[in-house]
Amino acid sequence: MLGSREPRRNRRALSTAIAVFGALIAGTAVQTGTAASATPAATAAPAATPHRILFDNTKAETAGNADWIIGTSQPDPLAQDSTPTAETDWTGALSAWGVALQKTGNHQLKTLPSGNTITYGTTAALDLQNFDTFVLPEPNVLLSAAEKTAVMKFVQNGGGLFLVSDHTGADRNNDGYDAVEVINDLMSNNSVDSTDPFGFSVDTLSVGTDNPRAISDTTNPVLNGSFGKVTGSIIRSGTTVTLKPADNPAVKGLVYRTGYSGNTGAFFATSTFGSGRVAVWGDSSPIDDGSGQSGNTLYDGWNDTAGTNAALALNATEWLSGGTGGGGGGGTCTAAQLIANPGFESGSASWTASSGVITNDTGEAARTGSYKAWLSGYGSAHTDTLSQSVTIPAGCAAATLSFYLHIDTAETTTSTAYDTLKVQVLNSGGTVLSTLATYSNLNAASGYTQRSFSLGAYAGQTITLKFTGTEGSQLQTSFVIDDTALSVS
Repeated sequence: MLGSREPRRNRRALSTAIAVFGALIAGTAVQTGTAASATPAATAAPAATPHRILFDNTKAETAGNADWIIGTSQPDPLAQDSTPTAETDWTGALSAWGVALQKTGNHQLKTLPSGNTITYGTTAALDLQNFDTFVLPEPNVLLSAAEKTAVMKFVQNGGGLFLVSDHTGADRNNDGYDAVEVINDLMSNNSVDSTDPFGFSVDTLSVGTDNPRAISDTTNPVLNGSFGKVTGSIIRSGTTVTLKPADNPAVKGLVYRTGYSGNTGAFFATSTFGSGRVAVWGDSSPIDDGSGQSGNTLYDGWNDTAGTNAALALNATEWLSGGTGGGGGGGTCTAAQLIANPGFESGSASWTASSGVITNDTGEAARTGSYKAWLSGYGSAHTDTLSQSVTIPAGCAAATLSFYLHIDTAETTTSTAYDTLKVQVLNSGGTVLSTLATYSNLNAASGYTQRSFSLGAYAGQTITLKFTGTEGSQLQTSFVIDDTALSVS
């Protein structure tokens, strides 16, 4: 232990105000290392860093006759065949899509297996922050509130989202929801932006058969990508989307149902949201390669000559992945440490704290220099706070909060947390969005220990980092913080 454990200690008078800071949506930050960095734009040659694509299989994508997976080996399709050359080398009705991407050498593919949860900003290997594009191929289960937040934040911070719908009534798992409802619910009932964020809604329609045609645009990267020119697609029981450019002027219809144009009857459309990109397709038949697990009734729309479906799917995947990627935000990121006055050597500058928290009192030693933040330590009922506002640039895929913490206590219990320190992220209204950690007298130890947390989920946002020390009525516990940092790259 450092210093003495006096029931009270002298402190300098400081401001007692707690600042409230800029906008931040809900998310979960957890203790981890740095997040993945963004990838470069798609090119014809193999990418220096392959584009990372995650296909979902948590929303009943294989229910009924559906088989919307790139392979049965999950999460890694390479476990079935590490060098696939034909669609049948991987088992799934989307295997042609997956194999075509794999053969370029530009892509790393994974599947989020059934039973998993869609997350963003966690340490999980299949967390969205580790990918450039997320594919939802005809989801048949509503996303949870947390999952919708994760998807929307992923796109807002630079990720690509590929939505594939089907005709209304295609409730393959009989849970009361079809892909039309699932996708519309994602866009209209989430905690990030429910005001038509992508500028389109999926129509409640069941169009039997049609061969939609592409618009004339020789410069559009989806219609004129490295996988070939797109002339049209197919509907074999599907739907369309209605565009709302007044809500999002970036929305654009690329392929239209026969007889339609403008804001109605779009069969394939793209848009942007925040720093990310979005594509939506009105039918799953075009991505069905006709081969998959036995017992399913499949249709080879991938090779249907009435449309250029393979080129459309592959060009769109590259376009989605060629944004800033990784859900890490738009633009560039310069490696930096963002917390001002990180070691408290300038006193209370840039920090808002309870009286006496930032101090050079010798009762507890600083890790470096003379000053530190000393919360609690009175041996009586007391609450101390320490906070600072920090903006994480949108282009920074990796953002790591770290600080050194020493806990000194006079408590003798080995089982009861009488005194606590919470480390939290707040929004502009002062609402706690995430509690990164809670420490107590039970964590007391000699010396300082470095603590680290990933804040990659908050790229592009201004956040409030807040430490709250709460002490019981007897026996002191001191929470001493020094050498803070929020490092981005």
